Amino acid sequence: MPYIAGDREELNRLIDQLAQLIVRRADAAGGEGAFAGLLNYACTRLALKVVRLKFGTLRYWLIAILTGVFKNMADEFYRRLAGPYEDRQMARSGDVDLYREFLQEMNRIG
Repeated sequence: MPYIAGDREELNRLIDQLAQLIVRRADAAGGEGAFAGLLNYACTRLALKVVRLKFGTLRYWLIAILTGVFKNMADEFYRRLAGPYEDRQMARSGDVDLYREFLQEMNRIG
């Protein structure tokens, strides 16, 4: 989870600058999804640069940690923002009927 106690101000300033650069480059490229490749590149390179500077070489345990960090980031993002967004859209547009059927079956079974 991204709950760090200190160092936020300096990190936020640098992250904000990078975000502005990514948005400018994405706008120049055109298309709403143009930011995705830039964001992916920035996050990937940042993670690999930290590994290079801190450890010098890649090891299995570092791969496992980085994979966990990125997975946890995705899970946290989904839990905090995407899940509630999906719930609102489902309430607005209706759910897939088979979800209800499966959930009812699960409740009957135990």
